[in-house]
Amino acid sequence: MSGLNLTVRVHPVVLFQVVDAFERRNADSHRVIGTLLGSVDKGVVEVTNCFCVPHKEHDDQVEAELSYALDMYDLNRKVNANENVVGWWATGNEVTNHSSVIHEYYARECNNPVHLTVDTSLQSGRMGLRAYICIQLGVPGGKTGCMFTPIPVELTSYEPETFGLKLLQKTVTVSPAHRPKTVAPMLDLAQISEAATKLQSLLDLILKYVDDVIAHKVTPDNAVGRQLLDLIHSVPHMTHEQFTQMFNANVRDLLMVITLSQLIKTQLQLNEKLTFLPTA
Repeated sequence: MSGLNLTVRVHPVVLFQVVDAFERRNADSHRVIGTLLGSVDKGVVEVTNCFCVPHKEHDDQVEAELSYALDMYDLNRKVNANENVVGWWATGNEVTNHSSVIHEYYARECNNPVHLTVDTSLQSGRMGLRAYICIQLGVPGGKTGCMFTPIPVELTSYEPETFGLKLLQKTVTVSPAHRPKTVAPMLDLAQISEAATKLQSLLDLILKYVDDVIAHKVTPDNAVGRQLLDLIHSVPHMTHEQFTQMFNANVRDLLMVITLSQLIKTQLQLNEKLTFLPTA
């Protein structure tokens, strides 16, 4: 498969590890590199993990601890055998002269390695994320070279990662002096209430956009219109009574599960206390 047809999907844990490695770098290091781990399926490179590789860059050469990279990869394979080498990452917002040398090593480790750059300096006001693949250039029988070509990259996350990110966002608006060290997960009913409030605000935003388009205040966007149409078609057609009945049934099921879990917890605590009672 041609590398130009690839799409890169990066999980949040990868960005956290890149930032952590950048913050822990040596004082004389201006750039940090590492290995990307994940899987490739149907033209989609899903990056789920990564680790840092110690290296030093000089004007004419690059020194990297390849034995350390191999040991880290072997250890990771023992934990998650489904994660393979899919490329490498580097901090910064551009491809440097040494990138082609590093890319040659990863080209021996996997097919069509992906190069991911993460702008930890926040030059554009946010953490820029770019993905590249290396295209070979040259003429038959002559000198060959390579050119880093951008490919699409996007952020994705599993449901547990999304839940963790939402908990982290609760501390963003809090001042450092009053910022808590831990954040406890919310109760189920509290999550439902917060989700309903957020859904209401999003619906108000959509209605405002539609009203502005009808009033010719905003130029209509065909992509947004198609997404709204798909959203409307995805909503099941039911009457108000049917929706109320379905909602009440789900609430009763949720309350029943909560009651049973509390009863089981109480029974286990009672059994633990009875076990330690002295026998006559």
